[in-house]
Amino acid sequence: MSNPVVTRFAPSPTGFLHIGGARTALFNWLYARGRGGKFLLRIEDTDRARSTPEAAATILQGMAWLGLDHDGEVVSQFEGAARHAEVAHQLLAEGKAYKCFSTQDEITAFRDAAKAEGKSTLFRSPWRDAAAASHPDAPFVVRIKAPQTGETVIQDQVQGNVTIKNDQLDDMVLLRSDGSPVYMLAVVVDDHDMGVTHVIRGDDHLNNAARQMMIYQAMDWDVPVWAHIPLIHGPDGKKLSKRHGALGAQEYQAMGYPAAGMRNYLARLGWSHGDDEFFTDAQARDWFDLDGIGKSPARFDTKKLENLSGQHIAITEDAALRREIEAYLAAAGQPPLSAPQAEGLERAMPCLKDRAKTFPELLEKAHFVLTSRPLDRDAKAEKALDPVSIGILSELTPHLQNASWTREELETALNAFAETKETKFGKLAGPLRAVLAGRAVTPSVFDMMICLGRDETLARLNDVTG
Repeated sequence: MSNPVVTRFAPSPTGFLHIGGARTALFNWLYARGRGGKFLLRIEDTDRARSTPEAAATILQGMAWLGLDHDGEVVSQFEGAARHAEVAHQLLAEGKAYKCFSTQDEITAFRDAAKAEGKSTLFRSPWRDAAAASHPDAPFVVRIKAPQTGETVIQDQVQGNVTIKNDQLDDMVLLRSDGSPVYMLAVVVDDHDMGVTHVIRGDDHLNNAARQMMIYQAMDWDVPVWAHIPLIHGPDGKKLSKRHGALGAQEYQAMGYPAAGMRNYLARLGWSHGDDEFFTDAQARDWFDLDGIGKSPARFDTKKLENLSGQHIAITEDAALRREIEAYLAAAGQPPLSAPQAEGLERAMPCLKDRAKTFPELLEKAHFVLTSRPLDRDAKAEKALDPVSIGILSELTPHLQNASWTREELETALNAFAETKETKFGKLAGPLRAVLAGRAVTPSVFDMMICLGRDETLARLNDVTG
């Protein structure tokens, strides 16, 4: 029986959860969840100058919004420093690493001279094979003994086989002169100790894989399955950056995109399953595989995100949608809904959610049920309520008092009334919108009447007709 799949997401806590990081987390989550495996989270906080607890908290909040739950405790890379150093000392003891006493000035001088002579600037330490007896009493770094002949082949599930000649690899530093482990060592030790079987990450890490494989092989550890995914570009084909707009996952929450729409869209950024654009979480978990990831960078397209978000809003259960909208309002720093507003919003969902692409759009359509009497009317609504229209609405009120409050009955009653006035219902719709919502653009008049109920509808009519 093969080992269970274990993936990980390992962000650096130096800022928000970047949209590219969110997609990496999603791919790892989908791959593990679709195979009954584990999805682990490690915070790579070894850079103490730039890592902050606030940034780590922001990353966790972004993942929580996206619904990317992880297994077990969050691992702090910094806290594993003693374990990382232990591995370097083991390699030193086994003769697979060595102490290098070359100073930074000596390394710089070597590189400058090599550059001037047109030779390789790859530093070859004179201490690689030096006997311990010749070691001075001076600061040193610990370097791994890189293979100097042959080739290293990165068998990548996305990029294919990537071959690197070993004479292009330097003896990478494992421990700095103060004894602290470098990031490249920490990553490998953590991935091994956490039992990570598949490393799915951005292709900007592809070159790191060859150097990290040196540590796996020196320790006789299983090398994980590599999958280096292309970066995300903006609509102009350049690497996604601040100039393209929102970058953090939570910025999209505050802009009013549903989490399910964002998951669907991020999954489609660089991965495909046939021609399927819209799919549920369950389908994504079933379908997601490394074979479907393309080699080319994906382009972020806000219109596609909006389109998918609208489709997810339409299929979300009403109570769940109300809860997510309440979370959106909090994320956007807007006032919360009152209990009657929340209740009215949920009741009105069937006539709101089919055409809204974002939560601000949906709330705009929901204005009629979120506002309270007396209504504030916009200019167009005021214009629709001229004296003639108000007179007609006064005559309509008794017909509504006696109508049975179903959509079919209301349509029959209003159309019959319009006929008695020798007009079409369309002529009544504008003034009714103004009365019921205080706006000229609203959901269907019948939908609003059903959602508001008989008493509230008649009260809003009476406010205008007296």
